[in-house]
Amino acid sequence: MNEHTERVRRLQERLLQLQIDGCMITQNVDLYYFTGSMQTGYLFVPNEGEAVFFVRRSVVRAEQESSITVESLGSFRSFGERLADVYRSLFHAAHSRNLRLAAEFDVLPVQQLKRLEAVLPQVDWVDGSLLIRELRMIKSAAEIGYIREAGRVINLAFEDALDKLRPGMLELELMSHIETYVRRAGHIGIMRMRGYNQEVITGMIGAGEAAAMPTYFDGPAGGQGLSPASPQSASRRPIAANEPILIDIGCCIDGYVIDQTRTVVIGTLAEDLLQAYEHSEQIIRSVESKLLPGTVCEQLYMHSLQMAYTAGLSDHYMGYGDDQVKFLGHGIGLEIDELPVLAKGFSYRLQPGMVIAIEPKFTFPQRGVVGIENSYAITDTGFEKLTVSREGLIQL
Repeated sequence: MNEHTERVRRLQERLLQLQIDGCMITQNVDLYYFTGSMQTGYLFVPNEGEAVFFVRRSVVRAEQESSITVESLGSFRSFGERLADVYRSLFHAAHSRNLRLAAEFDVLPVQQLKRLEAVLPQVDWVDGSLLIRELRMIKSAAEIGYIREAGRVINLAFEDALDKLRPGMLELELMSHIETYVRRAGHIGIMRMRGYNQEVITGMIGAGEAAAMPTYFDGPAGGQGLSPASPQSASRRPIAANEPILIDIGCCIDGYVIDQTRTVVIGTLAEDLLQAYEHSEQIIRSVESKLLPGTVCEQLYMHSLQMAYTAGLSDHYMGYGDDQVKFLGHGIGLEIDELPVLAKGFSYRLQPGMVIAIEPKFTFPQRGVVGIENSYAITDTGFEKLTVSREGLIQL
């Protein structure tokens, strides 16, 4: 049994437990996760029996890539009849009751759901978003291997960029050096996010007050960006000496992302900013000591809040003012914003196979952002740090 069929099997197990008849998967990343192909179509997973990937385009490529049986979708108007024919025993039950089918409500457009309702009138649709995200939360050894490789590549790009960094260089120039390096090394060119209206480029590079500029991006440091049309990450601002340079970057290898942050300064950093950076390292070291199977995610976040409070830095922790974010870390994998989240209300216990980015940072308006971020795989006995770039305040 390959990874994709095993993932389908685990999904079917959960569908049976929840008394759901099947699941309709439509989002690109979820299609890739379950089939190995990202062609346009509908993957139907019954709670028992064979899953089928009904592909609109390109059927030829899907047949080459998919581990799951592929059939041409044909006319969408007849999709309901087609499903009823392929899954006769399942749809026979619809004569006496409506079928319960799950879909990814967090990413499925309302218009598309309405189309599915029209061709499948005998179905009660339920939200399967959490079901799928929880399955994806536990990574296989192969998935962790891709993230490990992304960590290796981004470290090489980071060191190459440090060699080029000079006072007066634009943030955009520094980012372009990193992007060029990782693209040549196999970065697919995008880092996907699941959240509505959330986007990320290759990460965020910001120097001085530009890094501390608040923006819509759900993170402690958004960056100024090139214009209001892209209000995040690197700008055309020159990088100066003696100011914090936040290099929060990632890389995506075969669909899987790494997430890391390092703080750099050309010269020296003001004493209070230096102390704040040192507190970020103290937080991440303390949290590392608690990265054990069974630890509750919420407790890690609350622990970090207490440490920031004790240091007298609560007002600057993970943003500033109304723009503070309410988390310490997040799952990563095929998307940047996966489960689990290290935040209040998240009662997930750490399990082997989870991969989490942990990012304690401090924001100082008009001055900059300092902090560190590493990505970790939870193991049977603790963790493996997948981020390999050197730590500590990097002074050039």
